[in-house]
Amino acid sequence: MTTQERSRPAIDAAERQMLEGWLDYHRETLAMKCAGLTDAQLREASVPPSEFTLLGLVRHLAENERGWFREVLAGEELPPIYGTDEDPDGEFHLTDTDTWDEARTTWLAEIEAARANAAKVGLDGLSVGVGKQGKPFSLRWIYTHMIEEYARHNGHADLVRERIDGATGE
Repeated sequence: MTTQERSRPAIDAAERQMLEGWLDYHRETLAMKCAGLTDAQLREASVPPSEFTLLGLVRHLAENERGWFREVLAGEELPPIYGTDEDPDGEFHLTDTDTWDEARTTWLAEIEAARANAAKVGLDGLSVGVGKQGKPFSLRWIYTHMIEEYARHNGHADLVRERIDGATGE
């Protein structure tokens, strides 16, 4: 596996910097899991019949970044990036035209939008949008949830990567 440096969160950071540090760490971990693979490898399902691929995972996390930081936190009304009414999990249903370059560019753009929206809100600040419960979320909750989302999926990514080329790592 191609190695790259990840920014480890400071062990003595204030709460906001700690949460942002862990979220960035897990974002960088996903990028590491995808580094050095071809488009064909990134679209390789690890355990058929599951359609779970690294490319689909990056697209899924782009949707999560958009959903939590733009739609819920900032109240932006945006369509899904990959999903449709007919295919709400469209990020996992790859076509021959889907590429790493597009997925990575989209994911990174959503991360930048997430950072910009989060910078405007304190940890106790509440989202403009609401979730399925009909209530707003604090930025602290959103950060914690996104860390959990990335950490869980990075475990999946580690297994998929090992299945593709035998590479393992933290």
